[in-house]
Amino acid sequence: MTERRRGEAEASTTNYWTWDVYFAIGFVFVTVVVLLSPASLSDRFASVVAMAAIALFYAVYGRRHAILRENRKHAAVFAAGATVLFLTAVWFVGNSTFLLFVMCPLIFIALPLPVAAPLVVLLNVVPPLLSGMRFGSMHGWLGQLPTSFLGLSLSLLIGTYVHRVVAQSHERAALITELEASRAEVAALSHEAGVAQERTRLAGEIHDTLAQGFTSIVTLVQAAESEVDRDSAKVRHALDLAARTARENLAEARALVAALRPSALDEATLTEAVQRLADRLGAEAGIEVAFHTEGDASGLPTGVEVVLLRAAQEAMANVRRHSGATSVTVDIRHTPLGVTLVVTDDGTGFDPASPAGGYGLRGMRARAEQVAGTVTVHSAPGAGTTLTVEVPT
Repeated sequence: MTERRRGEAEASTTNYWTWDVYFAIGFVFVTVVVLLSPASLSDRFASVVAMAAIALFYAVYGRRHAILRENRKHAAVFAAGATVLFLTAVWFVGNSTFLLFVMCPLIFIALPLPVAAPLVVLLNVVPPLLSGMRFGSMHGWLGQLPTSFLGLSLSLLIGTYVHRVVAQSHERAALITELEASRAEVAALSHEAGVAQERTRLAGEIHDTLAQGFTSIVTLVQAAESEVDRDSAKVRHALDLAARTARENLAEARALVAALRPSALDEATLTEAVQRLADRLGAEAGIEVAFHTEGDASGLPTGVEVVLLRAAQEAMANVRRHSGATSVTVDIRHTPLGVTLVVTDDGTGFDPASPAGGYGLRGMRARAEQVAGTVTVHSAPGAGTTLTVEVPT
């Protein structure tokens, strides 16, 4: 038997203590009946010893190996041994046949139904024959036929019921085992999905914050280098912007490590944070940036604010790096149904059907989907670009 099958069998027999109580009560009752019978003292003693051997054989060997572990070989050994001991008890005292109320269910529990049924028939038919053989008369055997037939019918009926109950118990145990395995598998898959989602989230955070900040710093330092021998004021301005960007990047890195919301939202509303991004774009790139807002921005869930802020960062970073625009318009509109962010530039534009490779738009759409939002891009070569992010609230 495999470990899984053994586990199912043991799980299905957890409540066998009720059967143990029944076995003990039946054994004590029949022992008392035998001891009070009119048979000789030696016969009563021999019968009680045989029945005690059955009880000991069950407690030490049969219960564990034949029933709980359902080992067919051990079950056959136990059934054969118990049968011999039972017939021995009946040989000495006929009243030992009352032990059939224990023996028949025990045989049905230990053996498969096709094997148990013939053996139970044997246990019901043979005791009257043994009585006739010992006392030299078959008259008593004929008189016991109706009782034996009734006992046999009840035994087969009870045995069939016992097998049905055991089979149902095994089925329930198997279902419980499969359910536990399924739960473990679901937990493992959920963990893997969570890890993958967290990696995607961190990739988006790094791309939208640190990578863009470092790009800005490199651009500003290069601009300072080009003016170092010509215009010290421009150099100082570029270095001031680079230092400010570096400080903000450091704050973002600390917030990322601490798994906090974006640092830009710690001390400002979403509207204020996006306006700061627009002002920085105008200062760093020399682009005319117009910012507009409508509606009440209070009460937005943190997740929605993060998605819109990261979308604004990505959109303005794309304007700075790729568009060649001279003017940009940033709009945030708040309605009872949701929030809409629109970033429009008059740059070179591109074909949205075949965008350049990279994480930007793909990451933006992935973020928006997490809050049931959508990202729409309208653009054409030479016609500028309009990016719209809509998030329901």
